[in-house]
Parts: sequence; structure tokens; C-alpha cells
Amino acid sequence: MSLYLTIKTLHILSSVLLVGTGFGTAFYLFFANRTGSIPAIAAVSKLVVRADLWFTTPAVVFQPLSGLWLAHAAGWQWTTPWVSLSIALYLLAGVCWLPVVWLQYEMSRMAATACAAGQIALPARYWRFARWWERLGYPAFLAMVAVYFLMVLKPAL
Repeated sequence: MSLYLTIKTLHILSSVLLVGTGFGTAFYLFFANRTGSIPAIAAVSKLVVRADLWFTTPAVVFQPLSGLWLAHAAGWQWTTPWVSLSIALYLLAGVCWLPVVWLQYEMSRMAATACAAGQIALPARYWRFARWWERLGYPAFLAMVAVYFLMVLKPAL
């Protein structure tokens, strides 16, 4: 297999890992939050933080490096509209994701503390963070879906 096809394969796999892990962990924490069970929320939020560290973060770094390399190797200018729009949407997703990482960590810490203390409710701060976590997740996810669309179809804009 050529270097181009190897990088392209890794790029596709890492994009699936990035979006799949993001969607999957968001799904589980979203529904764990709705149970109100502090032990469940503590366990799930700990795993969400871990998944972001182990899977999402490496993919976040690899995606632009491999994507820009692939565009260059295929002869696409970075100023081509679909490439530029993909970069802008990826940056939008990143601007949303960075605070989400911090929010997830803080939410996990609060849930673990509440669980260890045997508390019957999470602090109001947890729920404020959960609302922001969710609000930031929607545009990030939609931006990444749009990036998939642009990468696959390469529309003439």
C-alpha cells in the first residue's frame, strides 16, 4: 500500500475514533446524568474523561496533520472552498471541545467527591457545568458531521 493510502486509511480510522468516541461518551454521560444516580454519574464521567484522554485527544491531533498532508499530496489547495470550510468547521468543533474537556474533568471530580462523601445530590455547579457541556457538544458534533460531508463529497462551493 502506498504512503498516501496508508495515511488516508489512518485518517479515516482516526476520524471514526474521534467522532465515535465523542458521540458515544456524550451519549452515556447524557443518560447517566438523567438517572440522578451519583455512583453511576461518577463512574461514567470518570470513563468519559479517560476516553477523551486516550482516544479523542490523539485523534484530534492526528486529524489536521493527516488531513492537511492528504490535501497537499492530492493536489488540493488549502484555499479550495471545501477544504477551507472543513478547516473552519474543525476549528469550531475544537473551540467547543476544549472547554468541554475541562467541564468533563470538573464534573467527574465533583461526582467522585459527592459519591465518596455519600451525598444524596450533586452540587448545583455540577448541573450548570452539565448544561454547558451539552450546549457545547451539539455544535461540535454538527460541525464534525459537516466535515464528514465535505470530506466525502468534496462539493464545488
